[in-house]
Amino acid sequence: MQFTKYDLGQLDKGRVVEIILKGNAANVRLMDSSNFNNYRNGRNHRYIGGLAKKSPVRLQTTHSAHWYVAIDLAGLGGRVQSSVRVLPAPLPQIENRPLAEVPSLVHNNGLIMNEDAGIEPEYDVFISHASEDKDEVVRPLANALKNLGIKVWYDEFEMRIGDSLRRKIDKGLANSRFGIVVVSRDFIKKGWTNYELDGIITKAVSGEQIILPIWHNITKKEVIDYSPSLADKLARNTAIDTVEDIAKEIADVIKRIVEITMKR
Repeated sequence: MQFTKYDLGQLDKGRVVEIILKGNAANVRLMDSSNFNNYRNGRNHRYIGGLAKKSPVRLQTTHSAHWYVAIDLAGLGGRVQSSVRVLPAPLPQIENRPLAEVPSLVHNNGLIMNEDAGIEPEYDVFISHASEDKDEVVRPLANALKNLGIKVWYDEFEMRIGDSLRRKIDKGLANSRFGIVVVSRDFIKKGWTNYELDGIITKAVSGEQIILPIWHNITKKEVIDYSPSLADKLARNTAIDTVEDIAKEIADVIKRIVEITMKR
């Protein structure tokens, strides 16, 4: 039987492996070295995975071992192209409760923000990010939120030729309920992202805005080294949560807040 092999090396328990398929459906197996040898030699074996009809596929190691991914078309027709990567280790101690149950996000019977402000924000969310993360995370997140009826400040939606970047950012920061921060290795290197984060933190301290970090391809140590206060925040992680799931959860919370506010 023909198959494509990916040698992932030694991986700890709980590591997430992402498999991207282009073309046909395929059989995807994540196996430790013992089971991979059995698979390769046509013997009984145990694996994580199965028939994959959608991409990407994310599988998680069950114990520390030397791991392999095997992709084959046994019982299937057509052709398939594939790529495999091991996602960064999930940040430990992430509080993964539903956002709607977190007191710091929803309080006083569901109203978010500073009740004394008396001003309805123009935007539901402001997305702070590095441009390098647009394709993989930020643009899909912004579009998903917009399609769910959420008012999003995202530079590609708001910026026009001749606009002042600083003024546009200041306006977005000043008129948003949530400050979504997509924290990645590229994010922490940027000047503009630090400017945006300073603004979000300032509004969070005054109770006017809520910070929701999204970790993307970054480790806990890197986040702590960059901003210990961010490392302690309730967060979502693209190694665990899909962009669609993150968008839906944020949208559900915002819609609940708006509904409660309208009843007052």
